[in-house]
Amino acid sequence: MAKKVSCDDCTGLCCRYFALPIETPEDKEDYDDIRWYLCHKDITVFVEDDDWYINIKNKCKHLTDSGHKCKIYDKRPKICRGYRTHDCDLIEGEYDYELHFTNDKQMEEYMKIKFGSNANKNGKRKKKKAKKK
Repeated sequence: MAKKVSCDDCTGLCCRYFALPIETPEDKEDYDDIRWYLCHKDITVFVEDDDWYINIKNKCKHLTDSGHKCKIYDKRPKICRGYRTHDCDLIEGEYDYELHFTNDKQMEEYMKIKFGSNANKNGKRKKKKAKKK
């Protein structure tokens, strides 16, 4: 049974970040671009249902500091009006991400596993040059 959510207890967690889809990385260069995103403060990247997202922690300027209410509730954007309490961030529990990167070091380690330490920027193994006789 789903937990009942009371908006009176809301702390505006959903108004403190936004997540945007990004292209699925295909080669080492793409993964390195994502590693660059993760070098920035308050950025995470996650994969959900095989889709990649960048998550940006940034509070909405219309969220009040006291009471955590929306100052433009009656004319809030469509994406806010479509938000449902059954998806509310107030409900306890972790997200079930396929992958979740919170910093550049995690991505660097993932890249080492995915491409190996001898991979070039396209994610292919470097060929050894034939010796001349």
